[in-house]
Amino acid sequence: MNHFLTSLIKKAGLTELPFSYSIRRSQRAVKVRIVVKPGRVEVVAPAKTKDASIQQFVEAQQSWVVQALAKMAEKMQQHKTLAPAHYGQGVTIPYQGEFFSLTTKPTPLKRIKIEFIDAFIVHLPDTLDPNNCSDAIKAAFINWLKKQTQIEVEQLVDQHAGKYRLYPRNITIKRQKSRWGSCGIHNDISINWLLSLAPKQILEYVVVHELCHIREKNHSRQFWALVSEHLPDYQQHRLWLKKNGARLMMGI
Repeated sequence: MNHFLTSLIKKAGLTELPFSYSIRRSQRAVKVRIVVKPGRVEVVAPAKTKDASIQQFVEAQQSWVVQALAKMAEKMQQHKTLAPAHYGQGVTIPYQGEFFSLTTKPTPLKRIKIEFIDAFIVHLPDTLDPNNCSDAIKAAFINWLKKQTQIEVEQLVDQHAGKYRLYPRNITIKRQKSRWGSCGIHNDISINWLLSLAPKQILEYVVVHELCHIREKNHSRQFWALVSEHLPDYQQHRLWLKKNGARLMMGI
């Protein structure tokens, strides 16, 4: 803000706000109100309201506006997809709550091979154009994630099932539109492979959750007590999913 405008604000007794706003005067408005939208603040006021009165009103509501803008920005960030714009050399890929770099290397193999050692290495067949194979790399990466999720889930079942003999009949790994996991009437459990993008303890929580449904087919006190026997801090994992689940469910 330039010196002249700052001086005018001081002379008028007005406060320099940490945000800008637009004014929309309406014949229908009976009082001044503030509308907060992503990255934008609009003040709706009766047609004859003076600018100084509007400024004073906004100043009085400054803290609320700042908090509303912050919440809006956080919500937008949560709904931002985890997926890169394209899959190729130099991008970062989400896995187990972190982002890892992706490097491509040529290979005489006929199929794409994914390797992970603190970073993703994509071995591309010589027959593929490295500048035009984003979809192929993505498909191979998803297939790799499914297999890794299967391995992780089986390990977690081995770790937790024996404590109270909560043994599933079958384990299925698949993408589900609105669920992280499920347990059928015959104790078949299904786990959403998108959980491989979340921190490892989140996948563990969902696996334990579904195992506990083998004994308790509802969400009663007994059910949550059983979950707590396996994971005393399960509530923070449950909260993480509520906060980040929408973004995670968008996939890659």
